Amino acid sequence: MENKKIPHPLVAAIPIVLLIAMLVVIINLFGSDALSGGSQIALIMGMAVCVFISMAFYHVKWRTFERQMAKTMSGIFVTIMILLSVGMLAGSWMISGVVPTLIYYGIELLSPRFFLVTACVICSIVSLLSGSSWTTVATIGVALLGVGEALGIDKAWTAGAIISGAYFGDKMSPLSDTTILASSATRVDLFVHIRYMMHTTVPALSISLVIFLIAGLGHDSVSTVNVEQYTHGLQSTFNISLWTLLVPVITGILIARKVPSLIVLFTSSILAGIFALILQPHILCQIADDATLSMAGALTRGLAITFYGSTAVDTGYAALNDLVSTGGMAGMLNTVWLILCAMCFGAAMVASGMLESITRQVISWIKSRFSLVASTVSTGLLLNLTTGDQFISIVLNADMFREVYRQLGYEARLLSRTTEDSATVTSVLVPWNTCGMTQATVLGVPTLTYLPYCFFNLLCPLMTLLVAALGWRIKHKDSETEPVNAQEYEVQD
Repeated sequence: MENKKIPHPLVAAIPIVLLIAMLVVIINLFGSDALSGGSQIALIMGMAVCVFISMAFYHVKWRTFERQMAKTMSGIFVTIMILLSVGMLAGSWMISGVVPTLIYYGIELLSPRFFLVTACVICSIVSLLSGSSWTTVATIGVALLGVGEALGIDKAWTAGAIISGAYFGDKMSPLSDTTILASSATRVDLFVHIRYMMHTTVPALSISLVIFLIAGLGHDSVSTVNVEQYTHGLQSTFNISLWTLLVPVITGILIARKVPSLIVLFTSSILAGIFALILQPHILCQIADDATLSMAGALTRGLAITFYGSTAVDTGYAALNDLVSTGGMAGMLNTVWLILCAMCFGAAMVASGMLESITRQVISWIKSRFSLVASTVSTGLLLNLTTGDQFISIVLNADMFREVYRQLGYEARLLSRTTEDSATVTSVLVPWNTCGMTQATVLGVPTLTYLPYCFFNLLCPLMTLLVAALGWRIKHKDSETEPVNAQEYEVQD
């Protein structure tokens, strides 16, 4: 192997430290809007610092960065297409009545003794179908918090059940931007990533549901809750029909048959679009908002907008309007922008040798399978604490450990799962993280107050450590392992 000079680990850490500092400032200034451009600018500035140090002090040519960026960008084309398809799917599932039907029947299951476990399940389903924990918490979550308060249930318990369910759905949904980001950053097929996460995620949710069930059974309140506002709003606006559930059923069959992700998402979107034309023509005409068009023209225009743009359906209730609004393909552009900037930063760190320098320092600390996974979990938690954003944490965690897992002979899906079990679910537990700030504000419950009751979010990192210790379903490819020899590299101060 040809000798290569790489920066000292302390030098290599400079762009990351500066990136973290800039992100802290940006999050303080923009709050939950940091992903609309501020975080992207921080990534570009971090890349610029990396390039400057490398060119000025280590004589790395600019064309080296160009080649690495081109190589990196060429590998995310399918990811971007999946993201756009996700936006298309989210809009069509909502307007076709798939999500409203599930919400309608879900909220009718509310019962005082089974409220906590039901709230967790409802939020799981809504988040799984919408792919967004934020939307779930801000809409149905807020309604459920009011229900729990009417039943005399402590708001911290209710918030914990809501957040646990919302982040389970977000983590396991093929519509979730964090799930897509984790799979793409680690170069793992989306549905392979989701299936592998089930080994830690399902046990964590199951234990959480048992805890919520036991806690709810000890509740003696016999108060009744009026949920007619939501059911009336959904029923008067959408054609609530169990036929719409054929869409998620067929989608599940396609996933089970291991059909490529992009084909599944596109097929499911078209199928939902057909149901929208059949069951919700009045909503499509409302979305089209053009009285000069014929019925066929209005339906076509409305369906096209559902696929690509923002939709706002008036149900008569402001909170419900937020729940059924969608962003379409255009709603995914901030995530696409973030991925492009993150990939540029990552490519610069790779081309400069800085990421390699940090990675080899980390490798020297890893002695076993458990220490490898524990290091990944710890880094994910640390990045959530320092960067204040789960998207950045996912990307940086994946970039730092991707080559480590390959060299030590472990599958990339282990990295993708461990990254989600740490970076994704713990972001909402950090008060200054965008997720923690947003959910605390929306629910009106301080982060540190609901934290002890977010059992799913607390159990996921512990479950992934337990599975690593047991070695369950973790494959070690000895034949592909490349021993790391630090003497092959000259670290330059």
